[in-house]
Amino acid sequence: MLPKNYVITIGRSFGSGGRALGKLIADRLGIGFYDKQLLVKAAEKAGYNVEFFEKNDERAPKVMGGIIPFSMGFYPMSWIGDSTSAPDGIYKAQCDFIHELANTEPCVIVGRSADYILRDVPNVVNIFVHAPLEECAKRIVERLDCTTEAQAIALAERTNKLRANFYNFYTDKRWGRADSYDLCVDSSSLPLEDLADLVIDYVKRRLDVKE
Repeated sequence: MLPKNYVITIGRSFGSGGRALGKLIADRLGIGFYDKQLLVKAAEKAGYNVEFFEKNDERAPKVMGGIIPFSMGFYPMSWIGDSTSAPDGIYKAQCDFIHELANTEPCVIVGRSADYILRDVPNVVNIFVHAPLEECAKRIVERLDCTTEAQAIALAERTNKLRANFYNFYTDKRWGRADSYDLCVDSSSLPLEDLADLVIDYVKRRLDVKE
């Protein structure tokens, strides 16, 4: 059996299908899945306006522009603005909630630098999902986020830049680099169903599960 509490974190490039893969893994394992739900629950628990929370989701504080990394832990620097409304306060609220999840239930968490936040927590496996930009664009168009491949490529590049700035600002690692994660998978190489099997097998082996 898997441990009582364990977490699978999913980093992903935009359009790679990382969220869909995470949901599939969570469903197959019968565990919790947190993506946008994490935002809502963390906002409610911290007393934030959910709409404001979503607007600042995976965004580095504008005052720093993502140029100087935070990189020294998961609590924001007190001088980056008002902790009750600024992005650093939102990040702290998410950190607190992610730690609470890791201590109470097995789950899959998508994005939000969860791999770094839980870096000192046992039984955490960190996955990054990527794909060639052209393949991501096709998926983006298929799910109706854009109408043309050119629009989809522009959206993917813009979103990936935002995600990288966010991740690089709050961690001492680099978004999307293989050495920042335990396992990186190309979602264009296999159907998502097969990738889910691969990741689940890896998680069991990584956590030394005996059948």
